[in-house]
Amino acid sequence: MFTNLKAVALVAAVTVISGVNAESHTVTFSNNCGYGTPTLIQNGNVLSTGGAYTSNGPLTGAIAYLQTGNCGFNGDSCTMVETTLVNPTSAGSGSSTDITLIAPHSFSVTTGFGYYNGCDGAGSDCTSASCTTAFHDPSQTYVQVACQVDNVDLSITFCS
Repeated sequence: MFTNLKAVALVAAVTVISGVNAESHTVTFSNNCGYGTPTLIQNGNVLSTGGAYTSNGPLTGAIAYLQTGNCGFNGDSCTMVETTLVNPTSAGSGSSTDITLIAPHSFSVTTGFGYYNGCDGAGSDCTSASCTTAFHDPSQTYVQVACQVDNVDLSITFCS
């Protein structure tokens, strides 16, 4: 009987470990501008310059923008999307995405995002420098769009 309990415990441990490793999130881009390069960066590393990017685990603190030749490496002088895609471990601890125009960022092109494969329809669009759906000041946390679904993906669109 002890051997059977050890076997059950081992299978349960492997299942838990496998479940943690199964987390993934994909970020895709649609560039309808006819110019520029969609750019996805995390911790100073370029993850994508237009192709779909899939993380094997959480994608935390990533930024995206359309590099038009006028943007700094961290999206300075351009409209920027900030995202953390993570499976929730408790209420309110899941994914969050927003658009920022907080200096040194500024409006450059119409930019929008939407979740898919969960929280479908949740997202935001910014079509002008005065859009109310983007951060203009760090206190405007209400512009963040949350998603509390495992393995949610994100689509970012420029010039929609």
